[in-house]
Amino acid sequence: MLNNFFSLALKKAALIAGKPGRLLLLLSRLGMKLREVDWKNVRVDTAREKLYVLGRLIRAYAVGDYREIPWKSILIIVAAIIYFINPIDLLPDFIPVTGLTDDFGVLLWVYSTVSDEINKFLAWENARIRN
Repeated sequence: MLNNFFSLALKKAALIAGKPGRLLLLLSRLGMKLREVDWKNVRVDTAREKLYVLGRLIRAYAVGDYREIPWKSILIIVAAIIYFINPIDLLPDFIPVTGLTDDFGVLLWVYSTVSDEINKFLAWENARIRN
């Protein structure tokens, strides 16, 4: 699933994944991007929720609340967020309707690749909410 743009995103992720302030800044940019997306044109119904889950996981990691995840998983999640935020990638985001297709493809690939880690995080998050 890797393309040159995702490889670049992985390199950027390696530079910021260990820096809480930079991770939180990335999440701020993710929030802005999520508000820009015309969700009625997105054919992947679960894409929005998956992005929110990844964002919550990275936030919990950045503030030190959740560290029960391998470094490699953090890297590819951060890279997926960078890829999503970057408007210039395999299919530039400004192309109507299809511009986000590759972004969501990367998102779904990453989500399925680290699904076990995401499920552990969601269980941790749910247990925390209940307490």
